[in-house]
Amino acid sequence: MFSGLVRGDAHIKKIDKHKQTIKLTVSCPADFTNELTVGDSIAINGTCLTVESFTETSFVVTMMPQTYKKTVFKNLHNGDQLNVERSLEVGQRLEGHLVTGHIDDLATVTKIAQNENAIEIWFKFPARLSTQIVPQGSIALNGVSLTVMDVKDNSFSVGLIPHTQDETNLANLQINDEVNLETDIIGKYVAKNLEKRN
Repeated sequence: MFSGLVRGDAHIKKIDKHKQTIKLTVSCPADFTNELTVGDSIAINGTCLTVESFTETSFVVTMMPQTYKKTVFKNLHNGDQLNVERSLEVGQRLEGHLVTGHIDDLATVTKIAQNENAIEIWFKFPARLSTQIVPQGSIALNGVSLTVMDVKDNSFSVGLIPHTQDETNLANLQINDEVNLETDIIGKYVAKNLEKRN
């Protein structure tokens, strides 16, 4: 389980594709791997993956082809910036929202505008998720916990404050770029409950 408060100072060092497995080597600052152990869960661009090995400045995870194809990893290359987050520890402050690291789908950038000191970004999302995305609700994009500003049809907007622009890879987005999308876990259960009642 994660909070969506990520670090954006990691990069893809190498992607190895071997039939049914894809190994991703991530370079990161030494302080991120300080207490890392094999088997730890790491959210990378919001996708929960398991550490298989690590050094002082990098770690390796493996993903299945299904995960690779369903997420933004299929569009990424060596050197691309990544958002990373260690899993929560019991007793930590939960300053974002509950993020599982299980990606629902991809969202596509449709509009980017400067709004005073913030960047406002609109995303198009699959219609099947429409009951799970609401104004002022929580959403995770590339693992970043954000508040939904507005929803219109199958699109929603978020605002990136300067801190988020500096600390994540979201400020680098361009029109038609895709991001990993995870809707709020509480919203999922509410939507499912209402669906059963109807």
